[in-house]
Amino acid sequence: MAVATLKSQRVVIVGGSSGMGYAVAEGALSDGAKVVVASSDKAKVDAAVARLGAGASGGVIDVSDEARVAAFFAQVGGFDHLVFTAGEAGLGRAPGPIAQLDFDAAKEGANVRFWGALMTVKHALSAISPTGSITLTDGVLALLPMKGMPLATAFGGAVEHLVKGLAVDLAPIRVNSVCPGLVMTERLAGWPAEMIGQMTARLPLPRAADPAEAAQAFLYLMKGGYTTGQVIVVDGGATLV
Repeated sequence: MAVATLKSQRVVIVGGSSGMGYAVAEGALSDGAKVVVASSDKAKVDAAVARLGAGASGGVIDVSDEARVAAFFAQVGGFDHLVFTAGEAGLGRAPGPIAQLDFDAAKEGANVRFWGALMTVKHALSAISPTGSITLTDGVLALLPMKGMPLATAFGGAVEHLVKGLAVDLAPIRVNSVCPGLVMTERLAGWPAEMIGQMTARLPLPRAADPAEAAQAFLYLMKGGYTTGQVIVVDGGATLV
């Protein structure tokens, strides 16, 4: 059943210390939820919890290490919704010819974005409500391949198909994904404005998204009780042009 708000519900956000995950935490708190933000960097988690204020708590999780994922969920206690926005900055997603592919760097991307997501789901099942939801994250390159970026397309597509399989396998827990385009997170803070402009000039909405705008898709998927196995695209119309 759909709910009007997240009031009195508990949301765990892996990747919640910055970027879209942090924006989801802010949105969930304003909707009445309690939030647990988690990432691999304790200092960033502590800083995020301090900024979020009342209703927020935090924990450290390394989604590339299954034992640490299991330990995190053994301590976190019961909750209603899981959001996974964790990402990596490794070379596995950077542009470059396949002939020069660094497989160790490529595996880093898969370990976080696919295997890390799956390990997180696996161990979250011991604590998540049977009427709750799981929301993963892929990216618009899953739908719009770019020259030099085949791995980003592959990893994003794998997450989208994982969502469909998990939605059937884990029902009635709902499983969905958000597919964002260019979002002005901290990672993009150092990018030249001219570059951002060139990347977005042809879009129907010719700008990058604010993290709070992308967060709205995650908030809907937590509250949309009749939505499962779906991917919500938040891309400013990139897939139309």
